[in-house]
Amino acid sequence: MLIVKQSPGEEHLVRRIAAGDRRAFDELYRRTSPWLLARLRRRCADDDVVADVMQETYLAVWRAASSFDGSATSGSAVGWLWTIAAHRLVDAFRRRARVRQMLAVPLAETVAPAAEDEVLAGLVGHEMEQALLSLPVEAREVLRAMVLDGFSVRETSVLLGVPENTIKARARRARIALREALS
Repeated sequence: MLIVKQSPGEEHLVRRIAAGDRRAFDELYRRTSPWLLARLRRRCADDDVVADVMQETYLAVWRAASSFDGSATSGSAVGWLWTIAAHRLVDAFRRRARVRQMLAVPLAETVAPAAEDEVLAGLVGHEMEQALLSLPVEAREVLRAMVLDGFSVRETSVLLGVPENTIKARARRARIALREALS
């Protein structure tokens, strides 16, 4: 006599997942992911979005399996799974729309650079060179990194191996000294 072992239905798998059964989760994924992937791809052409939605959906299944109530989806775990995926897909579309809106907003005009920045960028010639040479080496290094090379305080700190507060103090003193030398 041949005995065929029937595999449990998806509803039973979801209940086992709720109890923390990793094998049940793997089996549910194996059974439903091809179908879910095809269904999502019919609604979204962006493979990255579909992959994210798939991941978020199965993560939600793992976390929320205990909330599965068969009566809410006519007893269908597949219907419950699709509901989760559909909500995640809508969320992804909303996020993408928000990003597009943010990118569509024109950037505000930049603030005019400080006089020292213009000078350091080469708009004034010989006088600036002389003023820079009158600064201590540490101050010149900070100004060169921050103004000419465009590094932030943190990046300058890492570059020169000096604490950020020291960089800020040196930059402030260097700018004051430049103003005095150029006035």
